[in-house]
Amino acid sequence: MMRALVLGGTADANLLAESLARAGLDATYSYGGRTRAPANQPLPTRIGGFGGVSGLAEHIRQEGITHVVDATHPFAAEMSRNAVAACVETGTALMALERAPWARTPGDNWIEVADIASAVAALPEHRARVFLAIGRQHIAPFASRPQHAYTLRFVDPPGDALPFDADVIVSRGPFTLDGELEMMRARSIEWIVARNSGGDGARAKIDAARALGLPVIMLVRPQLPDRPRVESVAEVLQWLGHRVCLGA
Repeated sequence: MMRALVLGGTADANLLAESLARAGLDATYSYGGRTRAPANQPLPTRIGGFGGVSGLAEHIRQEGITHVVDATHPFAAEMSRNAVAACVETGTALMALERAPWARTPGDNWIEVADIASAVAALPEHRARVFLAIGRQHIAPFASRPQHAYTLRFVDPPGDALPFDADVIVSRGPFTLDGELEMMRARSIEWIVARNSGGDGARAKIDAARALGLPVIMLVRPQLPDRPRVESVAEVLQWLGHRVCLGA
């Protein structure tokens, strides 16, 4: 009997949870716990880490999980690596739900970098207004460039003191092109630091940067072990053996 575990935390994972619940499939949803006020889910939900590969493997065994869907953020590399290893250890089927990365288009001014340290180094020496669109856990290294005026955007208000002065926006996406243009113009943004998340929900800032002619320091995705991967909720449902009714 099929029982799925969704490793979530993304907009696509939320859509998958809704589809699984509508289809009446046996599934649970897991959050990493970094967001203090996660979106409500229609599936039974657990919050928090598993304790590495061994903890995830034990959870799979104890809960009778037959299928794992890794719908985490493309930059949640540790969780994705743990999922691959735990599924190999337990002989559990694994599928990644992952949007293709954004591709550079005419008019984009991207500086592609491999890690946060390289992103910090790519910023100009002179003072600039910088939009850091990289998540709360990655901002500390930018304190080494205190001359810049930073704008941050979080889902939750920052609970702890930030490592530098910044203009903080508390908002949950998806964001629109018009909204991103308005935000960047109002704050006179000159540089953007972003992760290549892919998908539509976070793309508006990249389109806005192109429209405004702004440089984007783009973090490329981390390398992950080979694993089956699809880009749509419908494909996941088909993989789980559920007949998809298009347009439903």
